[in-house]
Amino acid sequence: MNLEYLKSFYMTVKCNSISKAAKALHLTQPGLSMQLRNLEKELGADLLIRSNKGVKLTEEGTVVFDYAHTLLSIQGNIERDLKNLQEDTPKLIIGSCKSVGEYALPCSIYTFKQLHKEVDIHMEVDNTATVIEKLRKHTINIGLIQYDPKADDILTQTIISDQLHLVGNCCDSPKEISIEDLKEIPLILREKDSGTRYLIEKALQEKGISIKDLNVVYDLNSPEAIKSSILSGKGFSFLPKLSIEQELKKGLVQPIKVDDLEISFNYYIASREKYNFTDYEKMFVDFVISSKRGFC
Repeated sequence: MNLEYLKSFYMTVKCNSISKAAKALHLTQPGLSMQLRNLEKELGADLLIRSNKGVKLTEEGTVVFDYAHTLLSIQGNIERDLKNLQEDTPKLIIGSCKSVGEYALPCSIYTFKQLHKEVDIHMEVDNTATVIEKLRKHTINIGLIQYDPKADDILTQTIISDQLHLVGNCCDSPKEISIEDLKEIPLILREKDSGTRYLIEKALQEKGISIKDLNVVYDLNSPEAIKSSILSGKGFSFLPKLSIEQELKKGLVQPIKVDDLEISFNYYIASREKYNFTDYEKMFVDFVISSKRGFC
């Protein structure tokens, strides 16, 4: 497949206009149209519906567009990694779930940077599912995630253990509730693709309970936003101990024991199955794993 044609197709869809895409690609409109026709001929399918209002993907075009995004990302990452190897400054590109990336990992990165000042470090914070997706798309080479996906193409190494705590504010929260009580209290949960949400759903399923059985008032994709909601008395939530250690020490939140429900889990270093770490990536992974608690 001609990647130049694929890039032209991708840009046309993003711009929703052949004329705008041609300008962005520094091509003439007839030249771009010819590339699009050649790609359709090569694949044996119509990819675009052209009109005065722009372009629209056909069903086949939607499939090709999704693959184009992945292939062009891989191409860009190959060029980036080769450029990094040719440059004097080594680079680390790390993806992390939020409960690690927003709380524990910055300290470890700072310490590692002090030991290796020559390394340029970039960290992207997402939920676990997105970190795994970025590994697969070669956007990152090291991931820190909240559960093991148990996938053939992803390798994991355990860092540390943690536990999800049900917490409320310090003023009027009970210290212990039953499973039935859990169904009634207002809950604020992480978004569906997050590691925390996955762990909660898995633990409840083992007790024969669905998320639909709970009184979920809203979802948030930020642990900090959830903590703010809890502190202002808007509801209760399950959060990793790692993300609420300071609030627990200061007595700002009240941990609540739920009868016969304990949600323990591990954090993992994740990588692609056949990927070989660079020297500095290997040093960083060893540094995180060998630290006393996995993080400083």
